[in-house]
Amino acid sequence: MGIPLNIDWQQILLHLLNFTLLFAGLYFLLYKPVKNFMEKRDQHYKDMQKSADDMLEQAQNAKLEYEGKLAEADKEIAGRKRAAAEEIEQMRRTREKEAEAQAKKIVADAKDEAKAMRTQIVDGARKEITEMVEHAAEKILLSEDVSTTYDAFLDAAERSVPDGES
Repeated sequence: MGIPLNIDWQQILLHLLNFTLLFAGLYFLLYKPVKNFMEKRDQHYKDMQKSADDMLEQAQNAKLEYEGKLAEADKEIAGRKRAAAEEIEQMRRTREKEAEAQAKKIVADAKDEAKAMRTQIVDGARKEITEMVEHAAEKILLSEDVSTTYDAFLDAAERSVPDGES
């Protein structure tokens, strides 16, 4: 019995066995290591992505925290500015009150001094008038002509009184 077309089934089965052994050998020698390598590589990139996402989240949290601290610092600065402005205003009011008190004291001292000077001038004028009266009385008593002495007294009194006060 001959085989039509010259097909040797034994050869075909041997080639199939060789192909299966080759496929199994290549599967264990190449496919598994390459597949493991690709899985490790994929896992490495996933880990890197996760790490980058974590770092981005931390950076965003830090940014929000710093923005909050910056806002708090701005509020604190604004509060300190207000406090400083209030303190300056209080100091200005205090200085103003002190200046008013000092001005009132200066005015009061000037009034007292003017009053003292007026009193001194009035006392001096009284003394002068008293001396003039004494002098006139003395002249009247010593002189024979009373009317001439009286006229001389009046002339002396008019000369000693400044203009506008008569």
